[in-house]
Amino acid sequence: MAEKDQQPGYPLAPVNGYSRSDEEAATAQSDDLRRQKRKKCCLYIIAFAIFQTGIIVLISMTIMKVKTPKFRVGSATFDSFAVQPSTPSFSLGLNAQLAVKNTNFGPYKFDETIIYFYYKDVQVGSAVVPNSKAGFRSTKNLNVQAVLTSTNLANINSELSSDLNSGTLSLTGKSTLSGKVELMFIMKKKKSVDLSCTLDVNISSRDVQNINCN
Repeated sequence: MAEKDQQPGYPLAPVNGYSRSDEEAATAQSDDLRRQKRKKCCLYIIAFAIFQTGIIVLISMTIMKVKTPKFRVGSATFDSFAVQPSTPSFSLGLNAQLAVKNTNFGPYKFDETIIYFYYKDVQVGSAVVPNSKAGFRSTKNLNVQAVLTSTNLANINSELSSDLNSGTLSLTGKSTLSGKVELMFIMKKKKSVDLSCTLDVNISSRDVQNINCN
């Protein structure tokens, strides 16, 4: 009888039949949250990389792009003025204001140079342009003095006589400025700019008119 009373043992069923499925669901939900966080993190990284790339492109196209400065004759007056149409001859004490316009996001430092003045491609005078600096997106004005004479124009007296009698003496100013643009205090780039301007001297009013620069 004792043997009949002994029954084989079975594992006890969980008190709550849904415990295992709840644990699996919680684990799956936790994995989903982690995947969503990783996706968001990747999206943030990609967005930040795109933003940085855009900033770098913008800087390279604007701030870091080196432009050639402009070199011009802004205005001119005379300290002395002697013109003889009958000879023909002239001797002019010229005061010229030159302008170096720098549109870069850094200073433009340039070396000393010379500006030459011509009549019919014959040199009639020159002036020294001192070394200086045009600041960040600014214009540097320089005053130079030159004595312009007809000493070298013996071979074209007839043309000179005609121009002096007409009341207008057309002159040309030419020069080349060499220097460096400095950006962010670390990058320097060489830039040269040419000056080529025409000046019409009104003999009757003794002033300069129609300054045109290329």
